[in-house]
Amino acid sequence: MKNGLNIFLTILLFGMFSCTTKQETKETSAATSQEKIAVLLVNHGSHSKGWRKMLTDIEDDVKGDIMKSGEIAEVRTAFMEYTEPSIATQMKKFDAEGYDRVIVVPIFLTISSHTSNDIPNIVGLANDPKVKASLKEEGIETYTSKARVIVTPLLDFPTVLKKNITRRAKALSNGSGDEGVALIAYGDEEFNQQWEEMVEDIGRYLKAQTGIGSISYGWCGHLVRYSSEPTKKAIDQILDLEERAIVIPVLVANDEHFQGEIIQNGVDMVEDQKRVVYKQDAILPDANINKWVVKIVAETVAEVTGKTVAKN
Repeated sequence: MKNGLNIFLTILLFGMFSCTTKQETKETSAATSQEKIAVLLVNHGSHSKGWRKMLTDIEDDVKGDIMKSGEIAEVRTAFMEYTEPSIATQMKKFDAEGYDRVIVVPIFLTISSHTSNDIPNIVGLANDPKVKASLKEEGIETYTSKARVIVTPLLDFPTVLKKNITRRAKALSNGSGDEGVALIAYGDEEFNQQWEEMVEDIGRYLKAQTGIGSISYGWCGHLVRYSSEPTKKAIDQILDLEERAIVIPVLVANDEHFQGEIIQNGVDMVEDQKRVVYKQDAILPDANINKWVVKIVAETVAEVTGKTVAKN
C-alpha cells in the first residue's frame, strides 16, 4: 500500500513538472514572437562602388521575402570596413529604434579571421583584447548592442559555390576538351588549409560536371601581397597541360583593383594571350545566394521562436 502511494505521488509530481515545463516553453515562444527582430546582412566592404552595389543588391532582392512573414521588421546591410554604414552604425540605429534582437548574416565566401574573430568582437559577442586592439588600429568600431545578437552560419559554399563556378566556366568554355580552369581566390593566411580545401573541392566538382581535365588555383589577396604572379603561375600550370586556360575569379563581388588589375595583370603577363580566356566577373549576382540568405534567416527565426520552417 505504501509502495503504491509512492508511485502515485511520483507520477503526480512528474506530471506537474512536465506541465510546468511545457507552459514555460509556450511562454518563452510567445515572448520571442513578440520581439522586434531585424536582419543585418554583413559583408567585408570595399572602396569600390560597384562592389558595394552588388552587396546592397542582395538586400533589395531578399528584403520582401524575408519580411513577408511579419516576423522580421527590417533588413539592412553593413560593411565591415572601408565605408559606411558600418556594423556599429547599423547596430546603434537598431538600438535607437527599439529592436529586441538582430540576426546577423555574414555574406562571406568561407571561414576567415573576419568571420571567426572580427565580427563576434565587433557586435559584442566576444571580447578579445588583442582582436579589439587590431580592429581599433584599422579604424573599425566595436559596439555592444542592447538588442540580443545571433550570428548565422556562413554561406553554404559546398553547394552554392560549386554550381556558381561551374555555370561561369561553362559560359567561357568552347567545349573542345583540351581546356583547363585556373581558380583565383583571395586566400587567408590563418585559414589557408580551409581555403585550399575549398578550391580543391570546387575543382573536383568542376571536372565531374564539365569534363574539363585540369584545374589549378592561385591567391590574389593580402596573403600574396596583392601580387599578380600567383595568377600568372596558375594559368601557366594549365597551359603546360592544356591548349586553353579559362580564368575564374572566386571573389564575392567585382572590384576594379582585384578583377581589373591584379588578376588582369596576371593574365597580361602570360606569353601566349590567345590561349587564355578571362572575364572580369564575380560570384554575385547569384539567385541561389539570395535563396540561401532567405533560408538561413527563416531557419534562425524558427530556432529562436521554436516554430517549424515552412518548406517551399
